[in-house]
Amino acid sequence: MTRKTLLAPAIVAVAALLAGCSSGSGSSESDGPVTITYGIWAGTQTPAMQEIATAFTAENPNITVKIQERPYPEFWSTLQTSAAGGTAPDAFWMLAQQIRPYAAGNQLLDISDAVKEQQVDLAKYPKAVLDLYDQGDGKLYGLPKDVDTNAVWFNKALFDKAGVAYPKAGWTWADFRETAKKLTDPAAGTWGVAAPLDYQGGYYNSIFQAGGKVIADDGKTAAIDSPEAQAGIRFWTDLQADKSSPTLQQLSDTEAETMFEQGKVAMYVSGAYWALKLYDNQAIRAKVDVAPLPTGVKQATVTSGIENVGYAGTKHPEAVKKFLLFASGEKAANIQAKSGAVLPAYQGAEKTWMNAMPEFKNLQVFIDAKAYSVPLPVQGNAAEWQGLQAKYLTPAWDGKVSVADATAQYADAIDKVLAENG
Repeated sequence: MTRKTLLAPAIVAVAALLAGCSSGSGSSESDGPVTITYGIWAGTQTPAMQEIATAFTAENPNITVKIQERPYPEFWSTLQTSAAGGTAPDAFWMLAQQIRPYAAGNQLLDISDAVKEQQVDLAKYPKAVLDLYDQGDGKLYGLPKDVDTNAVWFNKALFDKAGVAYPKAGWTWADFRETAKKLTDPAAGTWGVAAPLDYQGGYYNSIFQAGGKVIADDGKTAAIDSPEAQAGIRFWTDLQADKSSPTLQQLSDTEAETMFEQGKVAMYVSGAYWALKLYDNQAIRAKVDVAPLPTGVKQATVTSGIENVGYAGTKHPEAVKKFLLFASGEKAANIQAKSGAVLPAYQGAEKTWMNAMPEFKNLQVFIDAKAYSVPLPVQGNAAEWQGLQAKYLTPAWDGKVSVADATAQYADAIDKVLAENG
């Protein structure tokens, strides 16, 4: 709402009344208590987010934070509609591959002034994750709350049953493939590995390990059809060809993580964000361990993280800015860490996170992986071109077309999206 010229006493009175409902300046926020909403997707993090909201209100009694939790797919469909319609949550979670349309549409709250005023030390956050959210417009829309790297979750009981040595640092792609073969037991209905069509937890990692890229350095064209990138994708299609993994159809019927929890797959490549869910499963807790990703031409894992952002249309911008800084700050990081819910982005909370799950002895591999992490490719409208992966890569996973043909077609599709959206 813009301020209007005050032409008469009567209009002054009306304007004063409307100012109390204004979303523009936030100056009315000090007049009384306010409630802001915080949109998240459902999962193991919800209790920690509620604890963070409660801790924030304890320090800011005039600001109540109401958690709005939705299932993951519904979160994004609802956010898109509500942001366009002016009813989005005051604060909400954001992913780097999703942020561009919201920033370009002026739907996100710039918190640069609050960060500067409160002298927030940006060096406390992983630079790679901060850079993922940089839209090149000089604005800061949020701060990371957590950081993701990838490793190999494995079931020790299945390894022991097959008489296979546990994976260890320095193992190679060839070691991984041979291990998966040895662990596969059709008679028992178990597979050595889950090889879903998963970019963040799967084939992006091996593309970078092969010395390849997903998008060219200029950010304008795809590089997923390069020989190196194709080698990284063949790492996964070979596992499917070996029948060391459930098929994509089977992984569609039952998700890879669920099959791992059920003891149907011995290895699952994914992020630190699964730690608490696996730890809370008493049936498998003692069986679960984690190892570094195998090495290709080099070590690599993609990294990203959720960022806390605010809605530009909020009626309480100053309250939202205050909450965003708190929710991504040191106290909130330690609340997250103590719950085990997620590996916090804020430097210094890593040990607390590991100590929350003492029976998982090797969680340090996720922290060590930061040293060889590569930012998740999010150029252009990443959510759109990443959303095309199933259309173009499924035939390669199913062995119906070559990786070369599949990636050539996918690269063309990515190029079109990048050209249309910049």
